[in-house]
Amino acid sequence: MKLPSEALLLRIFIGDNDRLEGRSLHLAIVEEARRSGLAGATVLRGTLGFGANSRIRTSKILRLSEDLPLVIEIVDAEEKIEAFLPKLDAMIGEGLVTLERVRVVVYRHGQQG
Repeated sequence: MKLPSEALLLRIFIGDNDRLEGRSLHLAIVEEARRSGLAGATVLRGTLGFGANSRIRTSKILRLSEDLPLVIEIVDAEEKIEAFLPKLDAMIGEGLVTLERVRVVVYRHGQQG
């Protein structure tokens, strides 16, 4: 698979406790991205943050059960990201989704070294 030199970076900001039909929302998003044929998805867990409700969320040892912020990043061709957005919109009840243009410098998949 070859990505174009210009692509879109899709960033999805949600909470660790967010659910879709009883399952972890971040897992549902990653699985849908895979079914949609996107190049890949990465889930990053934040250690501190706050969102629209202004609640501080932290990973301090005494507050391990707090709803930590998650960021899902997906990079792919513009047309593939644009086709994925309606599916994503149907999945997210609360969160933030951003898009930005990126220049792909290197993308290697299955290449023998």
